[in-house]
Amino acid sequence: MSFKDHTRKIPGFLREVIKTAAVTLLLVGFLQITGLLQSVSEWSQQALLLTGVRNAPALAEEKKEAFDYQFTIQDMQGSRQSFEQFKGKVVFLNLWATWCGPCRAEMPGIQRLYEMTDPAKVTFVMLSLDKDTDKKKVADYVKNKGFTFNPYMPSGYLPEQLQVPSIPTTFILTPDGTIARKEVGAMRYDTPKFKEFLEGLAK
Repeated sequence: MSFKDHTRKIPGFLREVIKTAAVTLLLVGFLQITGLLQSVSEWSQQALLLTGVRNAPALAEEKKEAFDYQFTIQDMQGSRQSFEQFKGKVVFLNLWATWCGPCRAEMPGIQRLYEMTDPAKVTFVMLSLDKDTDKKKVADYVKNKGFTFNPYMPSGYLPEQLQVPSIPTTFILTPDGTIARKEVGAMRYDTPKFKEFLEGLAK
């Protein structure tokens, strides 16, 4: 009995499910090979953010956790800096990577928030989790997108709090060294309410 004869015995609806699954797998494979999968993910996430359903909550957590500042970061020139320099400040700490579609989707909104906020009140630390050998890739990505915040990368060990299972993940740190908010997944941060929330933490 031929393969065609075997497939005739499969109920019609099941044949359609198998066909759809096969086409989907081929499409995903094509997008992955061509490098377009990240772009599709980015575009779909940006469309979702524009609906407002993923606006970042403009309020602090009820129970604040102390943040561990005992680690080192580096700028794109490889200059190492202790994260302890940000103690006493409101910090917008975003964990991201150039290969992460949802991370790239929320970046334009973070840039707008960066432009909206008073730098004397809020410090932005955009911490890329790309490989250390991809430092130029990170710098080029930020430059080519026209982002004006300074990207950083880890310089060695990251504390357990930052060993997150998925990115983007954003921490909002208060001047007293606690985590005011932790957001997992792409969010829209460039809203007047969230700006007011951030700057209010500095008071």
